[in-house]
Amino acid sequence: MNTERTVFSQILDFIPKHQFRTCVNRYNGNYRTKSFSCFDQYLTMAFAQLSYRESLRDIETCLRALHQKLYRCGFRGSVSRNNLANANEKRDWRIYHDFAQTLIKKARQLYANEDFGITLENTVYALDATVIDLCLSLFPWAQHRRHKSAVKLHTLMDLKGSIPTFVRITSGSVHETTVFRNLLLEPSAIYVMDKGYTDFAILHTFSKSNCFFVIRAKENTVYYRKCSHPIDKSTGLRSDQTIMLTGPKTSKLYPIPLRRITFRDEDQNRTFVFLTNNFQLDALTVCQLYKLRWQIELFFKWIKQHLRIKSFFGTSVNAVKTQVWIAISVYVLVAIIKKELKLERSLHEILQIISILLFEKSTLKQALTGNYCNLKEQQNYNQLSLFNL
Repeated sequence: MNTERTVFSQILDFIPKHQFRTCVNRYNGNYRTKSFSCFDQYLTMAFAQLSYRESLRDIETCLRALHQKLYRCGFRGSVSRNNLANANEKRDWRIYHDFAQTLIKKARQLYANEDFGITLENTVYALDATVIDLCLSLFPWAQHRRHKSAVKLHTLMDLKGSIPTFVRITSGSVHETTVFRNLLLEPSAIYVMDKGYTDFAILHTFSKSNCFFVIRAKENTVYYRKCSHPIDKSTGLRSDQTIMLTGPKTSKLYPIPLRRITFRDEDQNRTFVFLTNNFQLDALTVCQLYKLRWQIELFFKWIKQHLRIKSFFGTSVNAVKTQVWIAISVYVLVAIIKKELKLERSLHEILQIISILLFEKSTLKQALTGNYCNLKEQQNYNQLSLFNL
């Protein structure tokens, strides 16, 4: 049993330090830095995420109470709220964006063969956005309504492993389709979206790029039916049609056939209508793909509940983006640990355990599985034991 290292220091073993230094050097992150490096900043913010700290003073108080253990955990600089606030304010947030992308790439390789409920050769992505409300007086740059500010996280998630592959942080007033236009499309991939992303000019580019989409149809979509395909109504399907758009604008923006699928969910007492440009998949599989889109909603709920992004440690654009990207990197790091240690627990359970054992001296896998061995002492004693246990 490893009793010399803390759980936190063992978590750092999964951080690719060479790639982290590459990201720091790319943006001169440590330029004129004397006592609080970018790695110190990352460790401090990661500690705040993993231990659920709420403020700069909270972080400073806790770390100073553990000052005797910090050196062995990788901290080399002086941790103070002024140092952390200045670092979040001034150091380029792209350092942590690039480092998160490095972790995301590794995580996607680990989860490449993960079963997500449907057996498909295509990569399946879910695209959505979530809004985090802010105070207008503190975050005027992110004004969303007349008396409210907000930031919006536009996220593209690989459903294998629920790994976010693309995240863009904007003010709450930026519409989803604005980011949608700049998305790099992957050939043969399937993109699953809600009806807020309905923009037929952009959807037409999917067909041109040899990739597919599944999107909920708006109620006011105007079309005519070219033909219908046989369905099994006992599965919940109500129709599977090939259609053409007939609206004065939509017919020009999307001039080729679409597939329209209607599904009745008796459990929710709701009827869903989907549009897709994929004519090969079974109609029920298309409906199941949209149902799996709920994973991105769970991701948003999860990071809002368990990562520190609802209360920010700084008010500038740079500080907010730094905190969000470090939060995402911590999420992906925990996903990597889960896969490499072959853990059965959920990410939520892993984070809960880590939060209370962060500076305990125990092997990481034992801490996360709870399989503590009751080892008998094997030392030789001069006095014989009176009882054989």
